[in-house]
Amino acid sequence: MSLVFTGVLLGGAMTSIAASADEPYDVYNYDRWGEAIPSQAGYIADRAVSGNDLGVGHFSSPADIFRDHNDIFYIVDSGNNRVVAVDSEFEKVVKVYDEFTMPDGSKTTLSNPKGIYVSEQNDLIYIADNENSRVLICDYDANVVQEITKPTSEVFDQKRTFLPQRVVADKAGNVYVVLGNITTGAAMFNPEGEFMGFYGANRVEPTAEIVGNYIMNLFTSEEKKARQARNVPSGITSFDIDGDFVFTCTSSTTQTTDTVKKLNAAGNNIFSGLTLSFGDFTPMYDTTQNKVMQPQICDIDIADDGNINCLDFTTGRVFQYDEDCNLLFIAGTIAKQVGGFDQVSALESMGNNLYVLDQQKNTVTVFVETSFGKIVHEATSLYNAGYYEEALDPWYEVLKRDGNYRRAYIGVASALLNAGDYEGAMKYAELADTPAIYNKAFEGYRMDFLKENFTTIIVVAVIAIAALVVLSKQLKKRRLAKEAARNAEIDKISKEKEEE
Repeated sequence: MSLVFTGVLLGGAMTSIAASADEPYDVYNYDRWGEAIPSQAGYIADRAVSGNDLGVGHFSSPADIFRDHNDIFYIVDSGNNRVVAVDSEFEKVVKVYDEFTMPDGSKTTLSNPKGIYVSEQNDLIYIADNENSRVLICDYDANVVQEITKPTSEVFDQKRTFLPQRVVADKAGNVYVVLGNITTGAAMFNPEGEFMGFYGANRVEPTAEIVGNYIMNLFTSEEKKARQARNVPSGITSFDIDGDFVFTCTSSTTQTTDTVKKLNAAGNNIFSGLTLSFGDFTPMYDTTQNKVMQPQICDIDIADDGNINCLDFTTGRVFQYDEDCNLLFIAGTIAKQVGGFDQVSALESMGNNLYVLDQQKNTVTVFVETSFGKIVHEATSLYNAGYYEEALDPWYEVLKRDGNYRRAYIGVASALLNAGDYEGAMKYAELADTPAIYNKAFEGYRMDFLKENFTTIIVVAVIAIAALVVLSKQLKKRRLAKEAARNAEIDKISKEKEEE
């Protein structure tokens, strides 16, 4: 499949992008105008690991990958109905989970598992066992401690099959399950496995048709409303949990609202008030199918440093953002070489590395951090921790290496703003096209100007007021003199008429 930028075809925005010698794709980022521009790589592909490399035979349509708190990776090998646990170096298999012991001593196996999560709080493994219509919860020795199946609650549509796709658990032991045929959010269960309702539903995309239908419904009878087709939101595709927040993504090609969400305990989206874009700014054009292909964020990972990694199914690319959703790096593509993919399914991170699962190549590709990526991540970590001034030198070094790197301009502007260099902050904020920082810097600059020139401003104001008073008096005298002269002239004319 040949994927090229629509911007290239329409405007030649990327004609100057040079291919990286280390990657089978062009390395790029976006400038303040949203144009794709050449950039240095933050990650390069180191190697691709197969099941054969690990000594457990071919993977078959692997669907998910997860790293636990002990740095053990769990690969959901869907086609082989197993989970393969691998060490942190991806060199040795720790355990293969293909048979489990139920509480009554009987044995059970998986059927097309789709997702996995390992809890740091209770050391339990949660498996979305799709075709068995259950979530299996077991210990490290494959002893099942709990099984979550289809709820009997009236809130859950009993006509729908229970098809778990992804699963996570929070610190309190509550379990969240993405269901492949449910669009009302993730099914939420308490630690005892009791259904508590749905969590984090996406909003309906406010298209012109939907808005028009809403207005028409204001004047439509209830009978006609009942016969109309309902607009439903896109379902959650995958999620990750970070502290008290659950991050979700959707791979819908028709939805731009709620593509990526950050949900608090109440299910409210922290990103809802922000104008954000995930994936390529310009949709991709597939020359083989002659159609525009929208980003499809099929998986999300929150790294240890708080960065947000999003995996785009359409392009096979990883888009990495900082905590404020500023784009840091783009890696990967659709290609046959190492660093390229046929069909991505999941991603994970550990330290400075990224791990991307390909369900057609049946491999895990390991991306390692470059020297440029290291400097950017150092600066970003300092910035996110509130050490703006300490991040200044790394940001300057980033700009030395890549003068078009927008995130560095934002970092420098923030650091200068925090240091009280408002003129410098205004300059870099303008280069980064960040009105919020620019406005704060301008307010500080204006306040400093008033403080430094307060005496002069007062003196000038007093002189101006005095001048206005004197001028007003002079104008008043002139006006009175003119009125007196005019009155005298009128009196003279009146006397002359009387004498005649």
